[in-house]
Amino acid sequence: MPAMTDPHFVKSVTYICEHNDTGAMGIVINRPVELNLEALFAQLNLDISEQKIASQAAQFGGPVQIERGFILHQPAGSWDSTIAIHGDTALTISKDILEAVANGTGPEKFLIALGFAGWSAGQLEEEMSKNAWLTVEATDDIIFNIPNKEKLSAAMNLLGVDYASLSEVAGHA
Repeated sequence: MPAMTDPHFVKSVTYICEHNDTGAMGIVINRPVELNLEALFAQLNLDISEQKIASQAAQFGGPVQIERGFILHQPAGSWDSTIAIHGDTALTISKDILEAVANGTGPEKFLIALGFAGWSAGQLEEEMSKNAWLTVEATDDIIFNIPNKEKLSAAMNLLGVDYASLSEVAGHA
């Protein structure tokens, strides 16, 4: 929402990967960092043979554990340290998927993020009750295909709302 003041989440689109009694975890999907995959993979001593991805930017996934990589991808596959999220979308944190991405044998669609967004039990629900967030059904297109600068507008279009027309003041009946 426009009233969001946390600089990590202003105008962010965050894909919620897990939400249960202990809290929630998500990946911000529209905040590229100044680190492309070629540079990231070089830091991990991985050579990229799949040059079409070399200039792709890594994403700021959220302010928690920013030193760790999180790969949101389709299809789910059989990578180490993978959790299934929804349908054929999964989240993996192991190096084997990065090796596969680097050599062109990885998942068809992927987004590599540094860090994640996390909420303790009840925290996300409280923020939502205060109108801090809007929610929409996730689409593969928004997650994997739409350019970062257009993801917020695309998500808002699913609601039929223009972000600029939203009020910073919440109303409760």
